[in-house]
Amino acid sequence: MNIEEFNYDLPESLIAQTPLKNRDESRLLHLNRHTGDVSHHTFKDIISFLKAGDTLVLNDTRVMPARLFGLKEDTLAKIEMLMLTQIEGDDWEVLIKPAKRIKVGQKVSFGEGKIIAECIEEQAQGGRIMRLSYEGILQERLDELGEMPLPPYIKERLDERERYQTVYAKEVGSAAAPTAGLHFTTPLLEAIKAKGVDLAYVTLHVGLGTFRPVSVDNIDDHTMHSEFYQMSEETAALLNETKARGGRIISVGTTSTRTLETIRAKHDTFVSSSGWTDIFIYPGYEFKAIDGLITNFHLPKSTLVMLVSAFSTKQYVLNAYQEAVESKYRFFSFGDAMIII
Repeated sequence: MNIEEFNYDLPESLIAQTPLKNRDESRLLHLNRHTGDVSHHTFKDIISFLKAGDTLVLNDTRVMPARLFGLKEDTLAKIEMLMLTQIEGDDWEVLIKPAKRIKVGQKVSFGEGKIIAECIEEQAQGGRIMRLSYEGILQERLDELGEMPLPPYIKERLDERERYQTVYAKEVGSAAAPTAGLHFTTPLLEAIKAKGVDLAYVTLHVGLGTFRPVSVDNIDDHTMHSEFYQMSEETAALLNETKARGGRIISVGTTSTRTLETIRAKHDTFVSSSGWTDIFIYPGYEFKAIDGLITNFHLPKSTLVMLVSAFSTKQYVLNAYQEAVESKYRFFSFGDAMIII
């Protein structure tokens, strides 16, 4: 399957640069996954697509302010570092700009030495393993020195950090937000529960794969990067109960979906577990966990467009995207949403 099959034309003017003032007033496109029919709504109408007995699954990861700007110790060259994944102890997988300046053994100082990062391994495409040293607690140093790691297509600065967090964000560790969840407000979640819909939480820390484009023509040759996930006993029990009673599992975002599908594929049921997943979902994949998907609009030729296409059909999804473009929906992280059910 060729990567160009997942391409579409998107005017740059439709790439959302800032979040809406009110999270749940973004637009919502409904795609019937079986017929391809499309209808248009406001996100707060999401409740009308949910039924008593359903379970809504949300990713409670919390984004780290993990973009740091510092100076190379020997030359004082300006360096940007995006922290992605904690490998072990204070060793982190990062992206470095400009990467050619940082070789093994070289150090970068952030905040006049409040964090020192030493390169211990070089990786491809700007990746490095850096060993950090700092005084006190790392999260406090990041809160002091770091910026939110907004995707490169967002050119505006974010004035309010919490707008790049979901209202239920809890487990610190992501390099990017699970953006489908940004539309929910606490009152909307309470209204959903009042309708008899259960809420369940999983964690998947969004990592390097989010920032890496697909660089092969044949998608079978693409390798997904691993990301850490975990599911509690409480969530596993609730999801198994939902399936047993004939309720639907509605996944909020591709990250929740990848977590659920990973666990169900490994165990043929939901179990309390944690680990690393590199699951790559594209057309031909048979879903084992979810019955509905809430998601944003994704980049052309991305693995996320492939995942969404697998849940419906490639043609239905691309037709829906074309209608969203014609209707001037807002795209990507701060953009509008769709529900496929």
